[in-house]
Amino acid sequence: MASVRKLGFSLLSNVHRSNSAISTRNLSSLVSAHTAKWMQDTTKKSPMELINEVPPIKVNGRIVACEGDNDPALGHPIEFICLDLKEPAVCKYCGLRYVQHHHH
Repeated sequence: MASVRKLGFSLLSNVHRSNSAISTRNLSSLVSAHTAKWMQDTTKKSPMELINEVPPIKVNGRIVACEGDNDPALGHPIEFICLDLKEPAVCKYCGLRYVQHHHH
């Protein structure tokens, strides 16, 4: 009886894996088509170009907490960024840049 259960589990696992592979392939082709669509339209800027147009945000203090957006539903996990270097520090999630505002 144990070997029958083992065989049944094995068959179900294979069916589940094949369904996952099919849906993963479909998702991959949808993502590729979407990406190709916005890359072909040269009148629109890429997300990277748009975020680079935002000037670095001046911050008082050495550390900033970036959430990506004031609305938690539109943001990303909080990233604490150290601003000790002279060049702008970049958030790894959204690409916003921050610099330390010096009062002299």
